[in-house]
Amino acid sequence: MLEVSDLDLHYGAAQALRSVSVKAVPGRVTCILGRNGVGKSSLLRALVGHQPITRGRIAWQGADLTGLTAHDRARRGVAYVPQGREIFSLLSVKENLETGFAPLKRADCFIPEDVFSLFPVLKDMLRRRGGDLSGGQQQQLAIGRALVTRPTLLVLDEPTEGIQPSIIKDIGRAIQYLRQKGNIAIVLVEQYFDFARELADDFYVMDRGEIVMSGTRESMVEDEVRKRMSV
Repeated sequence: MLEVSDLDLHYGAAQALRSVSVKAVPGRVTCILGRNGVGKSSLLRALVGHQPITRGRIAWQGADLTGLTAHDRARRGVAYVPQGREIFSLLSVKENLETGFAPLKRADCFIPEDVFSLFPVLKDMLRRRGGDLSGGQQQQLAIGRALVTRPTLLVLDEPTEGIQPSIIKDIGRAIQYLRQKGNIAIVLVEQYFDFARELADDFYVMDRGEIVMSGTRESMVEDEVRKRMSV
């Protein structure tokens, strides 16, 4: 289980997170919802070690991650698909995927077949430069790169942003497949409510750096969540 307890995070004098507590378990999708600027991405960056926290604790599978670097968290099974994808535009698709080998033991340094079964276009474009791919294809590549690391905790920051509907469906199917495997906890930040509602097992709604609503998909009051997400 992922256990995030009482997280505070500051950027200088500005406080981005206020006593945020979140849980996520393997075999379930946990969605973090909210408007722009409420702290969702800051929470994910804290989870994966890209942003130091001011107070609180982050634990995964019983181990305290709070003081670990991002690459040490990656070695413990934490994978991150950032907003904006951050692929290497001058590297080929194959080379981008192989950057996922970094936290792995030598025996595991190969691209799992799941990557190509979920995103067949990547197999067809292995020699293409990452920068030549469409936005949707780059998003598939970013998720595929994360899967190369064999994650047990997969953290995705707005994977549908700026993506055409057909690829949004492909990404949704991929997340459902990974959930059904039962050994990966998925934390998903999303503003596209219909996509989140379809996938979420558990949800948290943020506002001004705080968790203001939480529950399961079955307990979700859609009108209240939409109200919290509207501008």
